Amino acid sequence: MVARQVLYNALVARSNTSGTGTDASGDLSGRQQVSAYLGESEEKLAQPCTQQPTTFVKRVSRSKWMLAIFLGAALALGIFFALRSRKSRVGPVTAGEADQAVIVHIGMAYQGDMGVYIDALGTVTPISTVNIYSQVSGQILAVHYREGPIVHEGDPLIDVDPRPYQAQLQQAEGLLDRDRGVLRQAEIDLARYREALASHAVAKQVLDDQEQAVVQDQGAVKYDLGQVRYAEAQLSYCHITAPTSGRVGLRLVDSGNTVFAGSASALLVITQLQPITVVFNVAEDHLEAIQPQLRRHTPLAVEVFDRSAQTKVATGTLLTLDNQIDTSTGTVRFRGQFDNRDLTLFPNQFVNTRLLVETLKAKGVPGDFSFIARQRGMFSFSGLKPDQVEALKKKYAIYIVGSGRINVAGITNDNVGRLCEAIAEVVGK
Repeated sequence: MVARQVLYNALVARSNTSGTGTDASGDLSGRQQVSAYLGESEEKLAQPCTQQPTTFVKRVSRSKWMLAIFLGAALALGIFFALRSRKSRVGPVTAGEADQAVIVHIGMAYQGDMGVYIDALGTVTPISTVNIYSQVSGQILAVHYREGPIVHEGDPLIDVDPRPYQAQLQQAEGLLDRDRGVLRQAEIDLARYREALASHAVAKQVLDDQEQAVVQDQGAVKYDLGQVRYAEAQLSYCHITAPTSGRVGLRLVDSGNTVFAGSASALLVITQLQPITVVFNVAEDHLEAIQPQLRRHTPLAVEVFDRSAQTKVATGTLLTLDNQIDTSTGTVRFRGQFDNRDLTLFPNQFVNTRLLVETLKAKGVPGDFSFIARQRGMFSFSGLKPDQVEALKKKYAIYIVGSGRINVAGITNDNVGRLCEAIAEVVGK
């Protein structure tokens, strides 16, 4: 309103100034023009004010709808992914719990010793693996072995053409015979010169020369002997035999092929299977319990199980351990030896091993006390009396599950032996 009044006064003053010397009717018409102009201006000013709120309301309504649609879509996606992740999480857990379920067998309780074992992963490693190469050059005349069977030391394997080496041997033997004859003749002459010198028939210089001639002939004979032995060795290489007992691999050469001395290609491979060893890694923390027994030459039993750790494959003894700790893993390599009479252990086979470190002797009298299972650091047993349970509570966290079963938490491979001793102690009282 104030703006309108100011505008009105300005227009009136302008009209009065422009209309100086006019009559009252002119003044009235000027005021009417000002009023009309102000009316038009009000309409123009009022028109945007009436349209602008409408446009703003439309924009706000459209933004609300878009925001509502976006929130609804986000909520739907969130619910979908939540349900999907819940299904994927529930499935493996249920399957894992089913796989890790403990199977309990009912049996008569008895008194006996209990072994403390160290579990480790191992690899079957043969004591010796022999790659046989040709030490002479020539054509292969015969292959005497078959693929896969067990061969014994000294069995014939491959024959190489021996004729060139037989000729070399014959030449060396002929040269040896000739030099031996020369040596014998020189020794006879030396004996004659000695007799002649005794009767002053020859000079001392002649005798000395003959003695050195005998020495030269002796050297020639020794050289010939070396040539003969070398030729005999080369000839023996034409007949290849098994240097050790073991299983022969797949055939790598056939008859008729030519082999060369110093070639990088092996003719065959022999792997010793009886006896055989298993190499496994043990944490360095267990050395304190194992080394004293090795120094006393106490045999430690090693049991080998298959990949699933369910079936026992073989039983052997601990042979030795490595001379240093692997700093990257903190473990020491152990080697156990097995007879492998039934050939159940195969080279480079993956196995599970159990090293018997200690045997806990039985204490007390037989009764209804029995161990059930140990899994995930939980050791379960049953058959203890209330006073015996109270005695164990002083050392371990014991939880009564029900049905006469009791659980002990926090059990590892390191302290399971002490737990067994404590249980045997309270049962024996």
